[in-house]
Amino acid sequence: MTRFRASIDEHGFTLIELMIVVTIIGLASAAVVLALPDPRGRLTDEAERFAARTRAAHDLAIVGAQPISVWVSAGGYGFDERRDGAWVAMAERPLRVTQWSKGTSAQPSGENSRDRVLFDPTGIADRPLDVTLERSDQTIVVHVGTDGKVRIGG
Repeated sequence: MTRFRASIDEHGFTLIELMIVVTIIGLASAAVVLALPDPRGRLTDEAERFAARTRAAHDLAIVGAQPISVWVSAGGYGFDERRDGAWVAMAERPLRVTQWSKGTSAQPSGENSRDRVLFDPTGIADRPLDVTLERSDQTIVVHVGTDGKVRIGG
């Protein structure tokens, strides 16, 4: 008859102990998710990429002794060169048309939906350009000065 009785010495977890372990795992998982970087990258990285490519276009205008333009729209940006009296989109890898990352939008300083700045063969821009990049609650401004310098943050 003793073989059907449960032994008092049995070991195992109580319901309270299991609930505590599940809670700790849940908190640890939440901390990991919050610490993961945004898969789109930081908005600052997006601004730095745009600024670097714009600087490259500025330098190419000087080295190539030909005007290069940078255009910006809400959906992306691109670079054009003057060929046979017309503006032609550049096909080279770093200066081809690029879309903003998902969730990022740009507001050029001009009134048009597509704004353009032109670098002449001496590297001087025809006018200043401010591009405001926005994503969620973040905002950053990329400024292209008439001297051809590109600055992030104003």
